[in-house]
Amino acid sequence: MIGALATTHCAGGADGAPTTVESALVRVDAGPVRGALRDDHRLFQGIPYAAPPVGALRWRAPQPVSPWTEPRDATRPGSPCPQTPTAYSPLGSDDEDCLFLDVVTPRSLAPGRLLPVMVWLHGGGEATGAGSVFDARRLAVGGDVVVVTINFRLGIFGFLGYPGLDGSGTFGLQDQQAALRWVQRNIAAFGGDPGNVTLFGESWGAFAASAQLTSPAAAGLFHRVALQSGFALADYPAGTFYPELPALPPFWSPLAELRATGEALAAEQGWVEPASEAAVAIERMRALPVADLLPHTARFVAPAFGDDVLPESPAEALRAGRFHRVPVLSGATQDEGRLFVALFYELAGAPVTAERYRELLVEAFGEAAGQVEARYPLEAYESPALAWAAVITDRVWWRATQEQNRALAAHAPVFAFEFADRGAPAAVPAPPGFPLGAHHASDVVYLLDFVGEEPGLAPEQQRLSQQMIAYWSQFARGGDPNRPDLPSWPGFRAGDAPHVQSLAPGDGGIRGVDVEAAHQLEFWSQL
Repeated sequence: MIGALATTHCAGGADGAPTTVESALVRVDAGPVRGALRDDHRLFQGIPYAAPPVGALRWRAPQPVSPWTEPRDATRPGSPCPQTPTAYSPLGSDDEDCLFLDVVTPRSLAPGRLLPVMVWLHGGGEATGAGSVFDARRLAVGGDVVVVTINFRLGIFGFLGYPGLDGSGTFGLQDQQAALRWVQRNIAAFGGDPGNVTLFGESWGAFAASAQLTSPAAAGLFHRVALQSGFALADYPAGTFYPELPALPPFWSPLAELRATGEALAAEQGWVEPASEAAVAIERMRALPVADLLPHTARFVAPAFGDDVLPESPAEALRAGRFHRVPVLSGATQDEGRLFVALFYELAGAPVTAERYRELLVEAFGEAAGQVEARYPLEAYESPALAWAAVITDRVWWRATQEQNRALAAHAPVFAFEFADRGAPAAVPAPPGFPLGAHHASDVVYLLDFVGEEPGLAPEQQRLSQQMIAYWSQFARGGDPNRPDLPSWPGFRAGDAPHVQSLAPGDGGIRGVDVEAAHQLEFWSQL
């Protein structure tokens, strides 16, 4: 039987009947795990949800875990998946044994009462990050939910394509589905309801959640989705992420194209013998050291479509209404682009001057550069860098976010938001004279903490955090964020003026906002 083991503590009510259940020892289908009882929550870390994808299992679909009999220590996180530190993430790892998840619950659970489950997909550009770096205690306790954070294969380990390699370009997505199946089998043992699972993520995590919305293989594995700064429908004019980066289509790769990329890389690096059979070449590559593969991980951050996991591009599937009919909470931050301008321009020694701003507009928009400059004149901003960040925010993030909201709302309930706290804690050091505002990822610490770090929220921001936790957990509970003690949040209707909820601290900070006007979306839709 899957359930709590002998160290359960029951607190009695007035009639002597048990009213709460507390246990640090839980049995999952592979064996017992022992976590930690804290003052207000339980924490289980480093639980394997799939076999280590090493050796012959590298670039294969996730396989079942080998069972164990003695209680497994679940008080320390598992290894992050292979990655190298970056300007925005200090994590580094060369350990492929990384398919772990963490579970956080309130400490006391009512017997027989199952809580909503929220499964977090981390961001990091599909090259960095780990579920274990997030502390979900405030969300679990404040929202009265069970939170699961997961690791999944990244970059070249999660999304390599190669001729003859089954699952090319989708191993990371398959890992997420394996974790969701683990939740279906095991989460009731932790007090979670397998029939009420919300998949939520930020940045690349939201991008991946959009993919799962369209994946036939994910049917029935979740019942609601929350998307924070996702970009499933976004395309990228030249230079909008990095200087001199060419224009890019949405980050979805045709299967044949991704396989050709992998084949060309293997030949360039001498990893395979010329004209060798696919099976032989793949086995040789499975034997390569992690250190040989990691430098090339950035070439494999776009999932492939054209197989059973993603039969078609999720961008096209979402636009056509071919996705799982579940309620969606979806939005972005007010100043998304400022993080990227800070990281890859201002802090990277490539500042955006007035002259450079005009050059960037020409590179990105060609003959339409003058029209864009007229809409985003330098005199309207404190610096050319902030002008360029506004262009990126509106053209890349908000145009795509609002398009996706409209596509989803044509078939399912949608609640849209704009995170608008321009005083939010900064994810990176702010360049001189460049306020980061409500930048990309600034909303995360209002729901989840980073392990070992204080969020640094002022009293009004703490109140906003409590309200956001209440909204998100209420949405997880019933597919609608509204409850009597919160400002009303109307649903998004795909008409001329659909409602978007502004989330900012202070009196009146939570209200409806016209993002169509604020981000000049009519202009961008016609350009």
